[in-house]
Amino acid sequence: MMIKDLSPGEKVSFQTRDGSWVGHVLPSHDPEIILLKLESGYNIGIRERDILDVRVLEKTTVALKKEVELKKDSKLKNVALVITGGTISSRLDPKTGGVISTDVEEILNIAPEIKEICNISKVVSPFMKLSENMSPSDWKKIAVECGKLLNDSDVDGMILTHGTDTLGYTGAALSFFIKDLNKPLAITYSQRSIDRGSTDANLNLVCAAHFAVSDVAEVAIIGHEDSNDEFCLAIPACRARKLHTSKRAAFEIVNGEAIARISRVGLEMLKSFNARDEKRKVKVDTKYDDKVAILKIYPGMDPEVIEYYLSKKYRGLVLEVFGLGQVPEVGSGNNLLPVIRKAVDKGVIVCATAGTIHGRLNPNVYSSGRNLEKTGIVFLEDMLSETAMVKLGWVLGHPMWKGMEREKLVE
Repeated sequence: MMIKDLSPGEKVSFQTRDGSWVGHVLPSHDPEIILLKLESGYNIGIRERDILDVRVLEKTTVALKKEVELKKDSKLKNVALVITGGTISSRLDPKTGGVISTDVEEILNIAPEIKEICNISKVVSPFMKLSENMSPSDWKKIAVECGKLLNDSDVDGMILTHGTDTLGYTGAALSFFIKDLNKPLAITYSQRSIDRGSTDANLNLVCAAHFAVSDVAEVAIIGHEDSNDEFCLAIPACRARKLHTSKRAAFEIVNGEAIARISRVGLEMLKSFNARDEKRKVKVDTKYDDKVAILKIYPGMDPEVIEYYLSKKYRGLVLEVFGLGQVPEVGSGNNLLPVIRKAVDKGVIVCATAGTIHGRLNPNVYSSGRNLEKTGIVFLEDMLSETAMVKLGWVLGHPMWKGMEREKLVE
């Protein structure tokens, strides 16, 4: 067997001067290095000149072409894969030191174990973007694509791959845009590109596959529970926030409970959940008004900051307030109460979320909170600011709900 004849995805055994190695071949962009995904989940690079013997233990089922087709096992459920970009769709460019988009087959080859869990029956890529470049129009495209696949009788569940930076916004948008969810929708990511030995993509994809074939009809973000390579958590998409710039456990649950803990062998359910019902058909409702914004209240904030958004005809504002529900008021030199009341009187829907990560707003504890409540602001209790902004835009996108915005936001 010649080294050059190996294909990504094949399970092989290498004998080197230092020992023997068993794993799946990964795409390598250095002709002198063979990358292997070991059974432990870690990657190892072996110089071709150090390999004394090679045996192919299992041939790849992935066709190396742009439109990838996987061999189907009739005993397994069919899962659709939607790829939108981000680090999980990137690899290191050795010429620049940056990351560049990769091919579909490279994403699938990083987690060859998936073929033992499900059939990747369809692969769709509505676009390829780093998530910091996404906008509400992209959320709509993803939702429409997901709606088609979820209503496809040949699809039993879905995996969506996405960049981490704005994944929380997209997850919230899908939670509102897709109604009457009938099947699992797993959103996953990686913090490190798939050609790095420390990539978290393998475990995240494997755990996403387990979630996608489960009985849980929820939109969930699937990612490492901690820095080890053993467990992922399935977090309700509206309760997930990225809390670290680079570590594997980038997302944590805020003011809620994880749906499940997932390992390489399956799920451990942690709470009650909406159950799969394939007779149900999802409805996609992407009506959205993007004239909404999040403002973080800070000491000494000039009321003209809010006036600016009024002058630009914004229809909704989310204010991240202090403590249990306070803003600078009389005696601060920068009383925000009059401008907030002015915004509400003009028909702007102004909402309050906590400036902290955890906890719930309660305007009744302090008089300053009660003063803020009197302006007509909507207290969203323990809702994440990202979720609040997306929900506010979605509610305002429905003219038929005029006058009912407060009820829709808190339901």
